[in-house]
Amino acid sequence: QVQLVESGGGLVQTGGSLRLSCRHDIKLLDYIGWYREAPGKQREMVATISYYGKTNYAESMKDRAAISRDTVDNTVHLQMTSLKPEDTGVYYCKVVTMFSSVYWGQGTEVTVNS
Repeated sequence: QVQLVESGGGLVQTGGSLRLSCRHDIKLLDYIGWYREAPGKQREMVATISYYGKTNYAESMKDRAAISRDTVDNTVHLQMTSLKPEDTGVYYCKVVTMFSSVYWGQGTEVTVNS
């Protein structure tokens, strides 16, 4: 059974920082990404990192987020800085394999107070 465990969400003040982590046991990855779902809005991509280390960011997060990976313990981190109230939402880790299988984590909540 696939395991995909997220951690690091919480409550932070505007301008603060958070580091989200996603630990998995999935092999043959194509890419891993962080997505968020704000209240009343559709889920959107925040950042992704490919098997080869290529990163991609949402325009709104380009200067405020950094996605990285630790291949030793199979963990992907999302460091977010200068957080704004509009960054509030549930953040999900998504893993896509080379066979196009898709796995989602259970989500971790991020709340940014003004």
